Amino acid sequence: MKLVLEVGSTNYADDLLLIKKSLSHIETLVGIYNGYVLSEPSSKFGWTFFKLAFKTDLQNAIEEKFSDMINNYPSNDPSQKFAKFISDYFNSKGCKVKIKITD
Repeated sequence: MKLVLEVGSTNYADDLLLIKKSLSHIETLVGIYNGYVLSEPSSKFGWTFFKLAFKTDLQNAIEEKFSDMINNYPSNDPSQKFAKFISDYFNSKGCKVKIKITD
């Protein structure tokens, strides 16, 4: 695993379905399958949190395919740029989640 994101959702069931569909679509675009792992969810204060871990092959393929978009994000940290791209990608697919990088 290369990058792990923490995903926060107020509508876990719907957002999880949208995330899986979105990731399936992006896997098809880059030709990499089974490229991520989702953790078990935990809930608090009306939010459900879970981790989304990208395997190295999928992350590298996404970074290569969408490098022109990813490089336009205002950050010097490649991981932050990637996380923001994934967040915007999910939002464009109707998935209203909050994403942050975990250590």
